[in-house]
Amino acid sequence: MACRPSGSGSYTVVIIPLRTSLSSLDALRFYLWIKRLKDLEKEKDALWSGLEVLETARLWYRQRLQENRARQDDVEAQSRLGSCQEGAAEARSCFLRSRILRVNGSLGSVMTEPNVMGCSSDPSLPEAVADADLRWHNSVLTQAVSDKNRQISMLELQKDALLGQLDELQAH
Repeated sequence: MACRPSGSGSYTVVIIPLRTSLSSLDALRFYLWIKRLKDLEKEKDALWSGLEVLETARLWYRQRLQENRARQDDVEAQSRLGSCQEGAAEARSCFLRSRILRVNGSLGSVMTEPNVMGCSSDPSLPEAVADADLRWHNSVLTQAVSDKNRQISMLELQKDALLGQLDELQAH
């Protein structure tokens, strides 16, 4: 399990008086150095947090794999039960599979993103703003697709329930 090192929950502020004016080159260098250290601390905290999430996700994936194996064994061992139950389980499985694929894709894009580990080529401000705007727009669109997938799954569940009721009525 990922564990944060002790004392990583807060930031320390150090104020060191300078003998020169605030507009001096030394004061600017010192400020930029402190700012960079603060940014690195925030990045480290985000990485630790991500590692904790990944550890939890790993355990969740293992549990889902075990449940999947058990369901496969059940399907192989049993004959067909009810089409309504199978349809509901299939819709849930489809919904879960689409969400898992989205998470897997997001993790893959994080790890393959250019310039993730540093500022070797610092983009200009307009490019950074455009990039952030595109990322925001992409997340809004992704959320809309997720909402539509959720609606589709619910409609499929309702359809399966109605088909089950129709089968029952036709049987009587």
